[in-house]
Amino acid sequence: MTNAHKDALFVLVKSLSKSEKRQFKLYVGRLGVNTDAKFLALFNLLDKIKRYDEKIILESGIVKKAQLSNLKAHLYKQILISLRLNPVNQNIRVQIREQLDFATILYQKGLYKQSLKILDKVKSTAIENEEKNIAYEIVELEKIIETQYITRSIPDRANELALQAKELSDQNVMTSKLSNLSLQLYGMMLKVGYVRSDEDYQRIKTYFKEQLPKYKMEDLGFREKLWLYKAYLWYSFLTQDFLSCYKYASKWVDLFYENKEMIYLNPVFFLKGNHYLLESLFYVKYSSQFKETLERLEGILKDKSFPSNDNITSLAFIYLNANKLNLHFLEGTFEKGRYLVRIIEYGVNKHKDRIDEHHVMVLYYKIACLYFGIGDNKSCISYLKKIIDNKNLKMREDLMCFARVLSLVAHYEAGMDYHLEVQLKSTYKFLLKMNDMHEVQKEMMKFLRNLGGIYPGQLNAEFQKLYDQLKKYEDHPYEKRAFLYLDIISWLESHLQNKPVSQIIREKAMTLTR
Repeated sequence: MTNAHKDALFVLVKSLSKSEKRQFKLYVGRLGVNTDAKFLALFNLLDKIKRYDEKIILESGIVKKAQLSNLKAHLYKQILISLRLNPVNQNIRVQIREQLDFATILYQKGLYKQSLKILDKVKSTAIENEEKNIAYEIVELEKIIETQYITRSIPDRANELALQAKELSDQNVMTSKLSNLSLQLYGMMLKVGYVRSDEDYQRIKTYFKEQLPKYKMEDLGFREKLWLYKAYLWYSFLTQDFLSCYKYASKWVDLFYENKEMIYLNPVFFLKGNHYLLESLFYVKYSSQFKETLERLEGILKDKSFPSNDNITSLAFIYLNANKLNLHFLEGTFEKGRYLVRIIEYGVNKHKDRIDEHHVMVLYYKIACLYFGIGDNKSCISYLKKIIDNKNLKMREDLMCFARVLSLVAHYEAGMDYHLEVQLKSTYKFLLKMNDMHEVQKEMMKFLRNLGGIYPGQLNAEFQKLYDQLKKYEDHPYEKRAFLYLDIISWLESHLQNKPVSQIIREKAMTLTR
């Protein structure tokens, strides 16, 4: 039996909406001869079964084992053709590509003038919509046609096309360099998280300076600016310069609001920009603007004119709920955020074929932090266990590390300290293996290890000692990242002041005038 998540055809069939399934059947039935086609019978069977099982398919008599692979490939292709014809998927990018295909067919038939007419019109559309890669393809086809059909109405046509090709090529090269840099920095962020030392910082700084192409701001179009802001954003995240993160995430989002037509052409980038803006605001604790930005984003997503498809729905689910949790963390309203747990669990199951494990684990870590803030330490441990036991999670080593540290603290808070020594050893070994042993973690581990020999009357003094020790790391360039994952200072203050941690955070939020 093949796992449903690993069979691409089955996943595709199950992802179709009712209207898309209906359109596919209409598309297949456009010619009478197709009504009994084997691939339609296979489609109906896959639509009906709940799990992919090759045995069920073969027992149905639709196809023999030797032909199954080819039939599945044919069905997959036919579904994609049907989806392409769906008006919902007919965005400007698809329409430009379609017109280029039409022009290519006309050229191959020797109808040069008709082909050039379509190309000239669609080229303008492509440039207006910042689709410069395809615009370059169009110019290249125009050049080919012009070598066989000379238009006498424009004597310097060859020069015009050559200059246009060079300009588009230069812009595409700039975009490529900036997008490559952005992608590499994003990869570093996912793999190891923030810089951990002066050596790390110098390495990232040198890499960024060497890879950043020279540019003049006035020469950059929408695409180039977008990738430039992305590159600076990831550099700022890596170096933990969160004010710069806020600056470049703001530039990213403002770029879309200044070019509103781009929101509808590039909704995914618009969503991601807003998510990183919210994340930056969370890190700098700018709660009033965080709330305003989140409400504005929610309003846009509810607007019927905003593009809607499976990918956008899945991303909106992740970004909205992760940031709704963050808002409760900022305001210390943990109990009020409890309702989000059921919504997130339902959404993770609903979008499981389109959400990678990394994003799911981030959501689980946030839920664990929510329960920790409420004081439900057993539920906190339960969600952290999902992360710690995940053997497939290769990204975000920092997330794995802090999940283990928070688990230790939650076990202590829950009074489940009978296995604490074993867990301490396991966590210590893990941190050493990940090369992620920092002063904040060392102090936490030392405190937890010594708990067994501390008398109840001495506990408060030990909390105060740890608080004084950690407070000096709160603004340390490399140690402060520990406080992004777990507000250890507020946790200690809650013990020292004998108040719930949520109350401590609420009181801090109220003192912020921003």
